[in-house]
Amino acid sequence: MPVAGNAFRTQPEPGGRAMRRGGSLRLRDSAEVHSVYFHVDDADTLELGLKGNASDRPATILVTIGETKLSCDLELASAKTYPLGEIEVAKAGYVRVDLQLAPAANGEASGSAQITDLVVTPAKADLQLDYVQTNDGNMFYWGRRGPSVHLSYRLPRGMNLTYAYSEITVPVGQDQMGTYFMANGFGEGYFGMQVNSPTERRVLFSIWSPFRTDNPNEIPDEDRVETLAKGDDVIAKDFGNEGSGGQSFFRYPWEAGKTYRFLTEVKPDGDSNTLYTSWFGDKAKNEWRLVATFRRPKTDKHLTGFHSFLENFSPEQGHLQRSAHYGNQWVCDVNGKWHEITRAKFTGDNTARGRHRLDYAGGSQTDHFFLKNCGFFSEPVDLDQTFERESTAGQQPAIDWEQLPR
Repeated sequence: MPVAGNAFRTQPEPGGRAMRRGGSLRLRDSAEVHSVYFHVDDADTLELGLKGNASDRPATILVTIGETKLSCDLELASAKTYPLGEIEVAKAGYVRVDLQLAPAANGEASGSAQITDLVVTPAKADLQLDYVQTNDGNMFYWGRRGPSVHLSYRLPRGMNLTYAYSEITVPVGQDQMGTYFMANGFGEGYFGMQVNSPTERRVLFSIWSPFRTDNPNEIPDEDRVETLAKGDDVIAKDFGNEGSGGQSFFRYPWEAGKTYRFLTEVKPDGDSNTLYTSWFGDKAKNEWRLVATFRRPKTDKHLTGFHSFLENFSPEQGHLQRSAHYGNQWVCDVNGKWHEITRAKFTGDNTARGRHRLDYAGGSQTDHFFLKNCGFFSEPVDLDQTFERESTAGQQPAIDWEQLPR
């Protein structure tokens, strides 16, 4: 079981530089704990071992699994497997294995060590182990980010739609660094809020170019997304790496426990372009703030593919659980009539579908949907289910279109 795709620094805080480019975990500080996670589908007895070697002088590794404590001494030699001992796993779910360099004893510190694999041998021949097995498709990176999950909303048929409206409430304690709480996704872009650092949060609105590339410098002028307007303190620029196009954001100290609302307008301009505008606001303050208006060329369409998602974009934070409530979804047609959205299909990305990570969930709770991922919780929700929330008809958006900032 390679540590490269399955280990995280859990003490003193996420991050650090212990993960080496070659895929090994370097242990040099006895104050640090690195945790390896894997999933079992049943109770069993597991034989554990560590594959690695000491770096400069013999090293002692302390291993903790729940209340069970094991250890092994690594030698100055080529990497090999060192036995740790047996553990009993009482039920199906995730198992956490903590690795720590032994503290100094009798005035002599342990040497540093490099670990490449946790070796797990089940007693049951048919026990299923799930974890990130290889780096095919850069899965060590994606696996440490964790599974992304989505809500695809059931839209009314046979009509052209102009506006998407939705709300997000992030429960207290679920606003982990590296999270994108995406509220209004559609065929050509997405709009939501992020936790970018311990001191910075953003509201982000992006539109993809019709020219497919991960390098914005390759986009021909006639295919470039153009910024037509932006709100106060909004930064608008090109973006790349996940497709390319126009991106806008502003820094905003949104808070867990509060409800924020998102409004997106999609309007063809009659000249083979489509204009996309988004607004953001604190629901309790009844405010709307312009993010940006983009013009996407070679596009003549109304709102399609309304969806939301939850993702972690920081591999160092992939062991921390995050969740959000997604509620009060509406769409407005070209005639100005609002339609409430109460059904959504729950889906996941390749990390979830490939069973690289099983810590994902979604569904409905009374009047809202929810999404949850990462944290190695042991109660996944089956993908591709359709959920229905209770109606919030009394909270239909009441928007003064003339007063919306543009």
